[in-house]
Amino acid sequence: MPIYMDRHDIPSEISAEHVAQMHEEDLKIEHLFGCKGMTYWCDEKRRTAFCLIKAPNKKAIQDMHQHAHGEYPHSIIEVNEKIVESFLGRIEDPVKAQNTKLNIINDPAFRVIMVIKTSSYLNRLEANQFSLFTQKFHNSVLKSTKHFKGRVVKKDNNSYLVSFKSVSNAVWCALKIRSNFKYITPKFDLKNRKMKIALSSGIPVSDKESIFEDAIVSAKRMCEIVSEQLVITNEVKALYESENRNDSIDNDLIRILKPTEEKFLNHLMDYVEKIWNKPNFKVDDFSNDLGYSKSQLYRKLIKLAGKSSNNFIKDYRLKEALKKLYKHAGNISEIAYESGFNSPAYFSKCFMDKYGILPSKYIQQHTV
Repeated sequence: MPIYMDRHDIPSEISAEHVAQMHEEDLKIEHLFGCKGMTYWCDEKRRTAFCLIKAPNKKAIQDMHQHAHGEYPHSIIEVNEKIVESFLGRIEDPVKAQNTKLNIINDPAFRVIMVIKTSSYLNRLEANQFSLFTQKFHNSVLKSTKHFKGRVVKKDNNSYLVSFKSVSNAVWCALKIRSNFKYITPKFDLKNRKMKIALSSGIPVSDKESIFEDAIVSAKRMCEIVSEQLVITNEVKALYESENRNDSIDNDLIRILKPTEEKFLNHLMDYVEKIWNKPNFKVDDFSNDLGYSKSQLYRKLIKLAGKSSNNFIKDYRLKEALKKLYKHAGNISEIAYESGFNSPAYFSKCFMDKYGILPSKYIQQHTV
């Protein structure tokens, strides 16, 4: 049976005790609708509650809540229980305290999401074995996330997705990982071995289809686009300073994205992700479609990504082409055209300028 998570925006007069009572009412009649309540999270501060429920479909959950207490969920998404546990740490109710009638769970589901991305050169070129450097890198990241109580949700050779309950721990962990990266990177290979870290935050269920989708998309975009090595949202900054008695974040160590910059980044990437591989795309279209003059867009891109409009689109296409080459998703000519380049020869030149290796050589080195 599918598992769903729903979100309830709770009024100010509703307490964690009231939410616990509603949960009890759900459990009394859940069998009538073919549902099974697994657990819930309540956040009095942010006025949200989330229920984790096995159910035949979304309508069954809506009907159960309606009949139990009349509180209709604002949004429902289908989830994977292992992913939920990875993000939130549990998929069942915590043990009830002794001598209590209700199991009151005032446990926020709000999390700080960390995304770490490294260059593709972290992969060993022969087969799929890790190099000594790669082993050191992954050992360092796993040790740091464990120390700062982060939960690794996903990881592969070149990226990590980590969930933190504490904003402070997330920031301190990011700083530690960046510091360690300097010491394990061979000096002769500094230009090839690069790492980016981004921190965003949010709730598990919004108006999107996937769990923590808003926060994950935001962190991934910051990681890929913003020029600085470590970047956080303004919300993460505010929460960190609140937790640490207004101890401010050092702007020389961490790039803090202003709300207007976050809005521009999302507007930019919503557009770029739709048009990046169109060969007839022109920079004039770029500024006009986004609603900026050429000079305005140039200034915004330089400040955010350190690149002009032309270079931004070209580098984005190269990055997407690199993914295709790594996955062997076609020959060089096919990938060049699919990535928006009009000429395989020009694509090879741009690839060489960007990555210091020809596409043909890259494919040879990454053949299993």
